[in-house]
Amino acid sequence: MDINKLREQIDQIDTDLVKLFNQRMEVAANVADYKKENNLPIFDPARERELLGKIADAADEETRVSLLALYNLILELSRTHQRQRNAPPSTLVNEVQNAIQSTPTLFPERAVVACQGVEGAFSQRACEKIFAQPDIVYVNTFDRVFSAVDSGLCHYGVLPLENSSAGSVNSIYALMMKHNFKIVRCVRVKVDHCLVAAHGVELDDIREIISHEQAINQCAEFLSKMPNVRVTTCTNTAEAARMVAESGRSDMAAICSRDAYLQYSLHLLDSSIQDQDNNYTRFICISKNLEIYPGADKTSLMMALPHKPGSLYNTISKFYALGINLVKLESRPIAQRDFEFMFYFDLATSIYSTQFIKMLADLDASGLEFRYLGTYREVL
Repeated sequence: MDINKLREQIDQIDTDLVKLFNQRMEVAANVADYKKENNLPIFDPARERELLGKIADAADEETRVSLLALYNLILELSRTHQRQRNAPPSTLVNEVQNAIQSTPTLFPERAVVACQGVEGAFSQRACEKIFAQPDIVYVNTFDRVFSAVDSGLCHYGVLPLENSSAGSVNSIYALMMKHNFKIVRCVRVKVDHCLVAAHGVELDDIREIISHEQAINQCAEFLSKMPNVRVTTCTNTAEAARMVAESGRSDMAAICSRDAYLQYSLHLLDSSIQDQDNNYTRFICISKNLEIYPGADKTSLMMALPHKPGSLYNTISKFYALGINLVKLESRPIAQRDFEFMFYFDLATSIYSTQFIKMLADLDASGLEFRYLGTYREVL
């Protein structure tokens, strides 16, 4: 058996497959024209079931599963081709292109920005990495950050989205689903947690530790060594430091940032108590308006996909076909909708690429429940 001859056979088969695929897409385009003339929908589930049944019957048992996977992808590509041929100009693509033209070339150095917490919060540090001279308005909850931006009190809001060790901040995803805001920038902040208390307090005196839920999760290993200490959650790590400073208690400590304990003149009991030294939180900057600044190369999407086999695969395969790198995928249950999930995607792609425009146009015309969250640059 000669490997070169076998490869020549495969090359010839591939050449034939390319020709046949091109012919199939040409016929699909004619089908799209017929459907448009006769006001028929692009997706014909009965026809696709019939076709897949024939493929399954004709396939060898050994190749049946692979062939069905291949033809599911071919059918998805065919629908995409037909939608692109028949769809009117994409409103979303026009919105994105207008934003590129109307957004200033330089990201603002000064802005009124809403942050959850108080002075010394990690969100303050994130805000100061994004803006050179921010005017920060502190609010009590993440929901109020959105409200401050929605009302016009603040132009931007800065919010934590995910942590490298504790995972995503679930409430932010829910709020992003609720509000039609856009991400205009993001930043990663190194998180070092300190255990702090009033001056004169020692570690053995502590009976209660307070902090934000995420910080507590990030310090789980450290806290497991203090089984007799009660752990209480609060709204923010800096708020925890302030509560300790104002409490007058000698048995309470807070987990917070170095900035926060210095801000409230507390005593450092221990530093870098997080489980992982390489601990980062990703913060997003949101705006009510779509703003796309030069250098934007990360896109975020949210999409509710049909609850059926292959729906997520078909979506991801389109990203792959367009050469778009999927860097994050996460799912969230949709409230009050049983067994339905909203998927969150982060994609690495230039705003100026033709592949990006094709992706947006196809998603806009797909009929899927889909939300474009913005294209932006990540500040390191």
